[in-house]
Formats: sequence, C-alpha cells, structure tokens
Amino acid sequence: MQTAPLWQCKPIADLPADFWQAVSGYCAQSNGYFAAQLLWQRGYRDIETFQGFIDANRYQPTSPFAFGQEMKWAVKRLAQARERGEKVTIWGDFDADGITATSVLWDGLGQFFPQNQQLNYYIPDRLKESHGLNLPQLQRLAEEGTQLIVTCDTGSTNQTEIDQAIAWGMDVIVTDHHTLPEERPPVVAILNPRYFAENHPLYHLSGVAVAYKLVEAMYASFPSVPQDPLSNLLDFVAIGLIADLVQLSGDCRYLAQRGIEQLQQQRQNPSHPGVDLLLKYCQGNGDRPTDISFGIGPRINAISRIHGDARFGVELLTSRDPVRCQQLAQETELANTRRKGLQKTVAEAIKKRVNQLDLSTTGVIVLEDPQWPGGILGLVASKIAQDYGRPTILLSSQPSEGIARGSARSVRGIDLYELLKSQAHLMLGFGGHPFAAGLSIKLENLALFREAINQQFWQQYSEIVDLGPQIEVDLTVTVADLGQELFRELKLLEPCGMGNPVPKLLLQNCRLEKPWSNKKNRKGEPVMYPKLTFNLKDDSSPDGFPGLWWGHEKEEVSAEQVYDVIVELDYNLYGDRYEVRLLDLKPSGVTLPSSSVVSSDSLIDRRLCSPALSSLPADSLVHRLDQGPTHWSEIQQAYHQATEDTAPLVLDYQPLTWQPEQILKQLMQLAKQDPSALSLPAEWGLTPLTQALALELIPQLRAMPKARLKPHAGEANTQTKLKIHHFLNVLREEHFQRQYFCEVPIAILQDRLRQTS
Repeated sequence: MQTAPLWQCKPIADLPADFWQAVSGYCAQSNGYFAAQLLWQRGYRDIETFQGFIDANRYQPTSPFAFGQEMKWAVKRLAQARERGEKVTIWGDFDADGITATSVLWDGLGQFFPQNQQLNYYIPDRLKESHGLNLPQLQRLAEEGTQLIVTCDTGSTNQTEIDQAIAWGMDVIVTDHHTLPEERPPVVAILNPRYFAENHPLYHLSGVAVAYKLVEAMYASFPSVPQDPLSNLLDFVAIGLIADLVQLSGDCRYLAQRGIEQLQQQRQNPSHPGVDLLLKYCQGNGDRPTDISFGIGPRINAISRIHGDARFGVELLTSRDPVRCQQLAQETELANTRRKGLQKTVAEAIKKRVNQLDLSTTGVIVLEDPQWPGGILGLVASKIAQDYGRPTILLSSQPSEGIARGSARSVRGIDLYELLKSQAHLMLGFGGHPFAAGLSIKLENLALFREAINQQFWQQYSEIVDLGPQIEVDLTVTVADLGQELFRELKLLEPCGMGNPVPKLLLQNCRLEKPWSNKKNRKGEPVMYPKLTFNLKDDSSPDGFPGLWWGHEKEEVSAEQVYDVIVELDYNLYGDRYEVRLLDLKPSGVTLPSSSVVSSDSLIDRRLCSPALSSLPADSLVHRLDQGPTHWSEIQQAYHQATEDTAPLVLDYQPLTWQPEQILKQLMQLAKQDPSALSLPAEWGLTPLTQALALELIPQLRAMPKARLKPHAGEANTQTKLKIHHFLNVLREEHFQRQYFCEVPIAILQDRLRQTS
C-alpha cells in the first residue's frame, strides 16, 4: 500500500545581518526573514548572487555565441539557405517543450524565411511515431525538396537517421538538450547545452531555450532583417521551460522570468491571441509560473496525448487570426478535459496494481498493460513515482506486434537515464534525461528487463533506506504569518521548478474548521475531482485562513482534531483571495501504540514509559538517551557509543509538552524578573542553541515597553522583533524534529542505525 510521506524539516540558519538586510530591501511590506531563509537554504548566500537570482535586471544573460563554433556554423548555414532560396524544414517534438520550440523557430526563423514557402515544420504523431527523426518522413521531406533540416528538442542521438538524411541530400542542424551522442554526428552544427559543464549558466536549457538561442544569434548577426522584436518569442520560451521541468537556474531562470513578463502582456495587448485564450481557459493572468505548470502546459501536452498529431498546437500559439485561435483553443480545452478523465481512470487502475507489489524488494516499479493509452502514461508515471518514492516505468503493450512502449519518471535524484542505459541491450530504443524518459521493448524481454533494472537499482542505490515518499519542509510558520506579506516574500523565488521547488510550509497544532467537500455537481452527478475546503486556525490567529485539499473529502478529517499540516501558500485569482493548498497532515502529538518496553535488538524503546528505569535489572549496562534528538547524528552517536560497549541504547525521552509560543510568552514574563535570579526552566526542553538564543533575547525584551512585549508589535523595536522571529523559528524546528524522533517506529530507527554502524 501507499505509505505516508516522511516529513523532513530543513535547518534554520543564523543569517548574517548584511545578507538579511539586503533581502529585506526587496520586501516592502515585511522584514524579509522568510525569503532570506529560503535563499540561504538554496545556496544563494552572497548578496550579488541572490540579487541576480531574484531580479532579472541584475542578471547578465549569456551570449548565444557561448556555443562557440557550433553556433557560428549554424548561423552561417542558415544564411546560405536564405541567400540560395533553399527549402528549410523545422523538425519538432510533440510535448510542450517541443511544440514551443517549434513555435520559436517558426516565428523566429520566419523573420528570415517566407513561411509556408521556404520554411515549413514537421512534428511526429505521438500515437503513431516516436520521439526524434524517422526515416519515412525524412524521405518524404527529401522528395518534397527540403535541403536543410533544423531540429528542436530532439535529434542528438539519431545517428542512423542523420546519416540517411545526408545521403538523401539534406543538411542537418540539431538543437536539443537531451542525452549527448557518444560521438559528434556528421551534422552542420549541434547545439546541445549538455556539452557545457554542469555549473555553466546554459547547461540546463530546455529545447525551447536552445531554439531561442539560435534565433537570438540570427538576430544578432543580421539585425536589419527582422521586423518583430526578439522579445515577442519569450512567452513561448517561458511556457516550454516551465512545462518541461528543467532546472530553473542560470539563463533558464532569466529567460523564464522575462518570459513571464511577456506572458502577462498577452492579457493586456496580445501579440499571440492563442496564448491569451489559453490563459483565459486556465483562469490565469500570466504573472505566475503555476499558470503554465497547472494551466497552459497540460493543455498543450494534451493535444498530442489525445489527438496524436500536435501540429495544430504550433498554429494555436503562433497564429494571429483570433477566429482560428478560438477554434483551436476550444479543441485544446476538450482534449485536456478528456486527458484528465483518462489520466484519473488509468491512475486508479495502476495504483491497484502497485499495491499488489512487494515494495520492500521493489526499487523500480515496472508495469505493463495493453489497455493503457500511451499518451498519458508519462503523467501517471510521474504521479506514481511521487506517491511511492520510486522510479516508475509504465508501458502500453501491443501483443500483436510483440512490443511495449511507454514512459518512465524518476524521483529524489535517482538517475533514471543511467538505469535505462544499463539495460539498453534489452530494449528496442530509449531516450530522455535523468528524471524522464521514453522507451520501447519487446514483450519477450520484459520480465528479464524488470528483474535486471531492479538489480541494477539496488547495486547503485543500496544506501537509500527509506524509499517511501518524502516531503521537505522549508519553513515553519503560524496561521498569523499567512497572507499577502508572506506571499510576496515567497514570490521573490518564482519561477519555481526543478532545483527551486515551491516552498513547503509547516504549521503545527492547527484545526481544520468548517470542512466541506463537493461530492456532487449542480446536476447532482458525482464530481470527478473532489476538493476539501476548510478554515485553518491555530492560537496565533482568531480568524483563521482559507485552504483546500484536492482529491480529498470532509470525512477524512475532524474539526475537533488538532493537526500538524504541510501547505503551499497561493493566490486564487478566481476567488480573489490568498489561500493554502494542503499537501499532507497528521494528528499533532502522535504517539506510538501504548505498551510496555519495546525492544528491537540493541534498542530499547521507553518513549511512552515513565522516566525511571525500574523495569531493567539494576546491574544491567545500558546507555540512556533521555533528551529527544533534533538530528539523526545525535541518535547515531549515542547508538555507536552503546554498541562499542556492547550495551543496548534506551530511548527514554518523552514528547515535549511546552509549545514554542508558550515558551516565548513565559520568556517575556521572565524578562521582568531580577536578572541575578534568572534561570530557564528545564521543562521547556531547550537545547544549548535555543538556550543561548533565549538568554540573548531577554535583555532586549526587558528594554521593550510593556505594551509592546508581543511578537507582532508595531514598527518600534524592529531588531527585537526580528530576534523573536528567529528564536521562534529555531524553536519550532527543534520541536518538529524532536516530535519526529518520538513518533518514528522503532523498526525504521533500527534499519537506519544499522546502515550507519
């Protein structure tokens, strides 16, 4: 069965004052604490670096000629084709990155070549053809007079097809971002950022961004030719970048930022009416990356998933005819609706199959069925991989052909492409990158493939103990922190994506009041996508904060139960309000099943027993851990010391009873007392770090006017309020970690400690 996600909380940093101050300069309504913590966590730890990250005006984009001689060759060959009147064909791909890349070249190169005369494009049919070049269509293009092919988002490893295209009299320019060939193909030029070092600002470019760099080089080389500004293409670039889930760093992030600026303009003065219509259908205004990731991207991908032929997707994006765009947008919306229904049905069937597997011995999930439509398997594989914490390969089989084709998705830094490459001899073909791939295989090889790729996984990733799903918590906040100020701080990190995920927020000791779910629509029919709405409340806010939980119903929660929750903060344009999207929850203060001492080899679990060791022999040699750990290293050190003495380690700590807000309130009372008689109560359970922070805070609390001894007081005492905020956040994280070590099952502790012993 699907396991509950493991929550992991990132450490709170003691930020340098100049760094925090610099970040706060970008936060007009708040002190910038949360944004500063996130930037520090994600490695942007000097002022110049983080400014270039959050402010596109501070970033210096990389020249397209950083591709070196390959770019010069590509520009030279395109110039020759223009001078000679040669026919040029763009060869694209059928996903959102491929469609937007084709659109960039169609509109961009269309400034240099007459469209539908000297310039045309071709995109394979997803349901009939695979990714990449194929011989039948290359032959057709040769017969129709194509002399130069420019690929986008594909072509790097199509050695056989490239050789044949050349034999048929066609030159090839490859623009791509997928896996590199072992040897450079005999093309005019190959523009692939994988040739750069991983820390190069162009390394993570997607297919659409590489295509844009080629057009940018043409604009730079022949500035008097284009009639439209290069920036007109940036909305396509943002859509492809964000939809393709590439790491948004370096020029990728810069282009996405500029592209979102261009996307916003489509709602005001649309240069691309099709993009404006897509935004209307997904109820977005173009200023958020979620308008792409949850709105435009899935709709563009749905075209090929349902129809196979994705060429009208390019027409939808690039046409200037509003009437034609309206027709194509409606077809796209219908395709997306059908895609969602198919995806839900197939996902439910696949989850039933996964729940029959022995997940303790399954590192890579590999499933096949002749009834699964191949067009949506990538989406379902992504969901299964996230839910079960394992790379997932889903295949649609054609028994009459003896072949299965499908998609694969990965999680948690597991290099899926390398796993597939290790079994290349068993497959007919495969391609992709570390997190996503497509493949085809003979059915007779499938059982051996499933066994072999799992063996390879365990050999390569045997150090991974907890294969279940995980949620990394970025910040601990209260309900009072939620709202416009926090939203604007978090928005500084947008666009979010690979390497820069949407911040996950932990709130503790909350209630989900007024839970309600929509089981039926207005026609009285069961809804396809249930949604639980609620009002999230804790002691920090009497009013609460609105929230929703997709795919869940009100019977799954209790308004009387106190929960810890993980959420994402969002703005609902349709409802004109800020709200949280619930990702996961668990009852606050969860304890292990009540019983006497539980023993597991060299661990003795007394986390629910009285503190005394009365039930152990008086002369027994034991090591005792009586304070809840805040990190794995603490329990590992105690365990290693115990094993060196061949003694059991007794886990004799209890859940904390004092909450951070209660401790702060008492600390404010202590600040009024005589400093010579001051001591911090042991029952607070403070660690040396939080003790030091509390003692450092007391003199400033004492100096504050009595009326302002509140964490959210007015403008005065800003530095004190910042220190209060920091103290609370460090304390909340310690409580979160110590609560985890009170709840984690003894078997998981034992397995993890054995791995490190």
